[in-house]
Amino acid sequence: MPALWAVVSQLAKESGVAAILGSSYDTKLLYLQRFIRLFAYGISFLILVHYLTNLGISDAKVGLFMTLTLLGDVVISFCLTLITDRVGRRKVLAAGAGLMAMSGVVFTLSSNYWFLVLTSVVGVISPSGNEIGPFRAIEESILAQLTKQDVRSDVFAWYTLFGTLGAALGTLTCGFMVGALQGLGSWTLLMAYRVVFALYALLGLFKLVLILMLSRAVEPESSEQAYQEIATELEDEGLLSDTFDDDEPETTPAKPKKSSQVHPLHPPRGQSLARRVTALLPTISPLSRAILIKLIFLFALDSFASGLASPSWLTYFFTTVHLLPSQALGTLFLVTNLLATVSNLLALPLARRLGPLKTMTFTHLPSAIFLSMVPFPPATKSGTWVATGFLALRACTQSMDQAPRQAFLAAAVLPAERTAVLGVVNIAKTLAQSGGIGCTGALAGAKLWVVVFVGAGTLKASYDLLMLWMFLGVKDRESSTQT
Repeated sequence: MPALWAVVSQLAKESGVAAILGSSYDTKLLYLQRFIRLFAYGISFLILVHYLTNLGISDAKVGLFMTLTLLGDVVISFCLTLITDRVGRRKVLAAGAGLMAMSGVVFTLSSNYWFLVLTSVVGVISPSGNEIGPFRAIEESILAQLTKQDVRSDVFAWYTLFGTLGAALGTLTCGFMVGALQGLGSWTLLMAYRVVFALYALLGLFKLVLILMLSRAVEPESSEQAYQEIATELEDEGLLSDTFDDDEPETTPAKPKKSSQVHPLHPPRGQSLARRVTALLPTISPLSRAILIKLIFLFALDSFASGLASPSWLTYFFTTVHLLPSQALGTLFLVTNLLATVSNLLALPLARRLGPLKTMTFTHLPSAIFLSMVPFPPATKSGTWVATGFLALRACTQSMDQAPRQAFLAAAVLPAERTAVLGVVNIAKTLAQSGGIGCTGALAGAKLWVVVFVGAGTLKASYDLLMLWMFLGVKDRESSTQT
């Protein structure tokens, strides 16, 4: 029995189960929120392109719609994540959930193209099935704050797992839901799609309730502690000016000079509106800004490729080229998402032994290769099986990099900067992804699927190699500030 218990304990540790069981109430609520959110994205993205085309909208306009949607998300997310730690994380998350519910209601009731575009720009509709809105950056910052560094990869892996599992069940539910409603004599395909968006709105309201259940522990650490972390970093860089009187002898206590410099976390009262707005913005240290610039370039490269081969366009490719029905598509994406879910756990032992950076690079590279092979099999029965096989092989390693990447980002910047840095990175990714989705709209109209998928695979492979080259040997910033 002791030997069996030791084996079970080791398996629980390696799989991250032990870390999850020992996590806080708020951490578990965040897992449930992510599951609900990605479930909603899963049920909507599978039909989004088909819903728009059934309204008589051309492929080029669909591409424009999805591009504008992501651009709108960039603006909304940028504004919200920059002020999150000053305004309150729960307030911003609640606002995002409200926008999500509003978007579902409008898509249920409206057929006007430009009204739908406006709603998607200011609301929360995921055109790719991936994260959209301010949620992810805020939640990742909260998780990093609530968990110890030695189990952070485990916590992020299960956070990713709940998301992929929610997306998988969402696509499966959508496929069978649309098929069942179509089977009813009086239901048209368009009516079935509207029911899906009504469910999307209800899920947004459910997410809002879960956000209201979060405790005060999810809010940022004290502003004094945050200021000290950044001040220490500035001092180490030699960028913090001396605030003491140089004329005072060393034997007497130094007196602080009167300075007009505003404390970055405590702006004075009575200042102008512009200064009050500026005071809401976060302070980011010089080293973090240098890291941020590199991350923006690299993640933009990867996200542009993800936009080229987004799940929405993948579904469109398999329905128009390989003629797969909705039920088969739901099952296909269920399988690929389940494979991605399992692979997240397999990444944990690798991350402990290789480190987050090497793990995220070596596991992501094979998925890029398999993605580039998807368009080559012919549109025959056997060719469809081969194409779906390549998609499944891609899924086996597609998301193994996510948990190590989140752990790497959390350690690469100071704790007080996490929400802002993660928010800017996610916004840059969304902006680049919108460009990729728009390009695929034009390429799909010309049936240039080889260009789409081979180009996406090549860009993703380049991202992996550049990531390893630029960041190999980067030190853990969090530990250095604590010591």
